[in-house]
Amino acid sequence: MVEPSLEGAIVKEAARAPRLGQIADGLVTAVAVSLPWSTSATAILIVLWLIALVPTLDVGSVRREVLSAAGGLPVLLWLLAAIGMLWADVSWSERVAGLSGFHKLLCIPLLLAQFRRSPQARWAIIGFLASSIALLVLSWTLVLTPGLTWRGKELGVPVKNYIMQSAEFAICAFGLIGKAAARWRARTWLVPVLLLVAAAFLANIVFVSTARTTLVVLLAMLVLFGVRQFGWRGAVGTAVIGAVLAGVVWVSSPYLRQRVSAAVEEARAYGAHNVNTPVGLRLEYWKNSLAFIAEAPVIGHGTGTIPMLFRRDATPDTTPALITTNPHSQILATATELGLVGAIALLAMWIAHLALFRAGTPVAWIGLLIVTYNIVSSLFNSHLFDFGQGWLYVLGVGVTGGAVQRANDTTAKAQEKL
Repeated sequence: MVEPSLEGAIVKEAARAPRLGQIADGLVTAVAVSLPWSTSATAILIVLWLIALVPTLDVGSVRREVLSAAGGLPVLLWLLAAIGMLWADVSWSERVAGLSGFHKLLCIPLLLAQFRRSPQARWAIIGFLASSIALLVLSWTLVLTPGLTWRGKELGVPVKNYIMQSAEFAICAFGLIGKAAARWRARTWLVPVLLLVAAAFLANIVFVSTARTTLVVLLAMLVLFGVRQFGWRGAVGTAVIGAVLAGVVWVSSPYLRQRVSAAVEEARAYGAHNVNTPVGLRLEYWKNSLAFIAEAPVIGHGTGTIPMLFRRDATPDTTPALITTNPHSQILATATELGLVGAIALLAMWIAHLALFRAGTPVAWIGLLIVTYNIVSSLFNSHLFDFGQGWLYVLGVGVTGGAVQRANDTTAKAQEKL
């Protein structure tokens, strides 16, 4: 027989868990809304989300995600980084600082578990889209209203930076295009609206402000869209249409021509032994990183050693900008610290997350876009270690991945009943 006081405590605990679950869902939506705007607000909301979420999770659901490829490989990568602190020939403060870039990966299985259970993933997706649209409107307002006293951080970039903004806009644009394709047969009024908003996002990228990496990612997304909608043969037609559109944009956008031409000129300057350009510095980082990897190819130099390695090889004549903490390549950064073992774990994680979104649903398409953006952009940047780009990946994979798994579970249960 259960004592009345104990029975009351059990009832209260059972009632408290759903409320905390709802709060945790709401906080994830708040994180998604804040991500395009504020690093500080996002960090605070993430802490509050963890505080609300942890009491609602059971060991079994978390274990299931950790033992899966999608949830377990991010944890494995973190574990490798934690172990990599043992052989790093730097101070412990530098080792801990190096590990900090990996911490956010531990949240992927938690988000997968949360949204495998919760049906509220769509609100986080809608919140991120609505927040990005608000940022888009403000960006265009700054560009089209030259008399404003406040011009943002730079022209057309109200907050953060053009790299993060163009990433968000690219994902939103192709997410809307995918949704429009899914609703195409219905011939509803929603389709032209979705395409119009997508066009506004893309126009901002090519006419206002963009990262050159985003231009490469847009090509990858276009081919991916063609394959997903029409198969490999259709992808060729989509690529041709994309080439025509790219030609039109090239002719009509002086800003885009300047961005691309500048990259070409910087590459030529590097060939003439001038490394003091963005492209030249990046190429030097890559060359030096490959040399570091060759010194310790299997397990790397250890977590947190990248700054030390660039300092070590510096000479009195070395340009200060060449002494970096960021080699601007996720694969090279990981391999420098953790060797081929770490690089293989990173590639395996990306492959597992691509496989997670192989379904043909709009939610799976959004997840696929987020993973694709991170993979392609990480060829030129260490985006998983960046706050904004890293959390965009973690949040996107966790929320959409959990929603996809929830749909798969529902389908499996329905088939069992037949």
